[in-house]
Amino acid sequence: MLIHKIDDEVSLRLFNVGDAEEFFNLIISSKPYLKEWLGWLDYVEKVEDTVETIKSRLQSLVEAGGCPKSVAIIYRGEIAGTIGFNEINNASKIGRIGYWLGEGFQGKGIMTKALKAFIDYGFRELGLNRIEVSIAVENKRSRALAERQGFIEEGRLRQAEWLYDHYVDHIIYAKLAEEWE
Repeated sequence: MLIHKIDDEVSLRLFNVGDAEEFFNLIISSKPYLKEWLGWLDYVEKVEDTVETIKSRLQSLVEAGGCPKSVAIIYRGEIAGTIGFNEINNASKIGRIGYWLGEGFQGKGIMTKALKAFIDYGFRELGLNRIEVSIAVENKRSRALAERQGFIEEGRLRQAEWLYDHYVDHIIYAKLAEEWE
């Protein structure tokens, strides 16, 4: 999956170091919006931080035997966000997916398309048996997206994540290979 064209507007592709400034600008411009649900944003202060993130993602590509764990979501030629497997347990064939879009890209159906394509990639290319997503209880849009993609709510993790000044509970969703397509 070097480039995966979903339709005329949306595609998924590997990040490259040349994306650092555009990715940084997307993060910074969406920071107030994204901080409601993402706890790592204060660690992004300069373009070099995104360079290191991209290098780490490329290194994980090597470690995963050439299978990307995370990619850029491209909308009409611009980086709109990212989607990837935050964790993959190869022994149990379980992947935990994470995703986000910049504020200006919300409400266009981009993430619906990207998530469907990444689920297909996880089951078809990576041979996963189970894909999980952990979402803050109050993140209703992200939860609705997972539910529309056929993920089943399996439980609640109390105080699962520290977000700057408070803990949030998460709902664990999962989709099994036998439930796919």
